[in-house]
Amino acid sequence: MANEPVELFSAIPQSRAADEIVLRIETLILDGVLRDGDRLPGERDLAARFDVSRPILREALKELEARRLLVSRHGGGTFVADIIGEIFSEPMRALIVRHEKAARDYLDYRREIEGLTAERAARHATEADRESLTRIVARMRAARDADDRDGGLRADIDFHMTVGESAHNIILLHTLRSCYRLLEQDIFFSRTTVFSAPGAADRLLEQHEAIHAAILAADAGAARRAAETHIDFVIGASLDAHRAEDRARIARLRLQERRPD
Repeated sequence: MANEPVELFSAIPQSRAADEIVLRIETLILDGVLRDGDRLPGERDLAARFDVSRPILREALKELEARRLLVSRHGGGTFVADIIGEIFSEPMRALIVRHEKAARDYLDYRREIEGLTAERAARHATEADRESLTRIVARMRAARDADDRDGGLRADIDFHMTVGESAHNIILLHTLRSCYRLLEQDIFFSRTTVFSAPGAADRLLEQHEAIHAAILAADAGAARRAAETHIDFVIGASLDAHRAEDRARIARLRLQERRPD
């Protein structure tokens, strides 16, 4: 049944218990089921779910920490480590921010990779994937109706990440996560600025709905076109925002220069 809960940490074979636990958790991280920052269940609960002793569980967790896939926080539990890390060093990020060509190249890259991702998602999405996308689109509508820009921005990221998960390609998934980390940090442009453009909320919702509909219909070509159209709009809105900011800057300078002494 599609709605049956899936147990991530179910009982494992006892022959090589610690190794099996390591393999199970590694696979969950690699497949994107466990994300950086996710907290694992407590030791007692996790040992019961795996049906192993707590010493065996500790051995497995210690090995995963040694591989830098998990981190323990004293008194706070065990968490999935940040395996993506910083994409660029601080000097490189500062350099990117100062040069507009980097923003254009980033958006051009996103257009290509998101078109491919949406196309693959239309071919490979499962019923659970489609249900997840439908729920996120509902959040997008609610955020638009409530004029909740922060909620809309969070839903936007979640939507694209779920499309990435629906493509069912591990390398593509983690590449996208790297890409969206830069977006969350507003390295290339301000997402808030794009969302603030006149009519942007409605148009962005329509674009995400088009991607969603194409994936539900398993129409790979339509999904690619819808994703590319979405990024084309973001590119245009970003350029318009930069031009508006530049005009405002020049106008302020003129006003300052013409003020009487």
